[in-house]
Amino acid sequence: MLLYVLRRLLTAIPTMFVIVTLAFFLIRVAPGGPFNQERGLSPEIKANLEAQFGLNDPLWLQYGNYLNNLLHGNFGPSYNLPDFTVGELFAKGLPISIQLGASALILALLLGTLLGTVAALNQNKAADYSVIALATAGSTIPTFVIAPIIQLVFGLSWKLLPVGGWGDGALLNKIGPVLTLALPQIAIVARLMRGSMIESLRSHHIRTARALGLSDWSVVVRHALRGAVLPIISFTGPAAAALLTGSIIVETIFSIPGVGRYFVDAALNRDYTLVMGTVVVIALFTIIFNLIVDIMYAVVDPRVRYD
Repeated sequence: MLLYVLRRLLTAIPTMFVIVTLAFFLIRVAPGGPFNQERGLSPEIKANLEAQFGLNDPLWLQYGNYLNNLLHGNFGPSYNLPDFTVGELFAKGLPISIQLGASALILALLLGTLLGTVAALNQNKAADYSVIALATAGSTIPTFVIAPIIQLVFGLSWKLLPVGGWGDGALLNKIGPVLTLALPQIAIVARLMRGSMIESLRSHHIRTARALGLSDWSVVVRHALRGAVLPIISFTGPAAAALLTGSIIVETIFSIPGVGRYFVDAALNRDYTLVMGTVVVIALFTIIFNLIVDIMYAVVDPRVRYD
């Protein structure tokens, strides 16, 4: 297992190199620049700013300088937020996005697994049809519709939750955005769990366990559930990377100062370093969580070995 983890970490190096290279040149291909916006800058001021940030250097030299800074943990300054570096913005916004994403992911896994299991155990019954209907609705209604509904109902009408804002991480301020992030994931997990659990309950070793006289609780929890969670584990890797790095729509609607809003502003204003920093962080999260998923496969399923 240790050798497998080391090999995966070594292969992550060229993967990150390719991602950084593609992102660097693709963002530069897009028309415009960080100082080409409608700000009324004189040509002299614009030239001085480009010289200060090295944007008038040859592209290959800019690429080499960025790689060198990145290897030293320096994401560079933000072009459109000159009072902050990209690292400082991430230090402020990333913990907030991680709190929201982790809470939404845990809620989605718990509720989705429970609903999917209930649906599978009551296949073609009212409970099964109810879960399928809720899961279909949850996976088709976009978050930019769910979020205003939560604000309107729980915030403006019932006045149970704040309409927006972070409130220094207060619990009431987290409920709305966490629910908005979690509901589509709950629907996906429930559908995956239902199909996987039905297949697991029909497997030969489950029939053998029932023939041996094991209780329904033991059959479902100790045997069927262990095999049924494998698709959920596969889904958790990319879902965790997406949720923990923040949701652009949710953070914008609820006015939460996470990294998602930075990415939108950076893309619109051609803030190269902030866009690159966001790409690097998302890529790192994706690689790490996919590795964790592969390790969890070996822990849950004894048939999986990485020797």
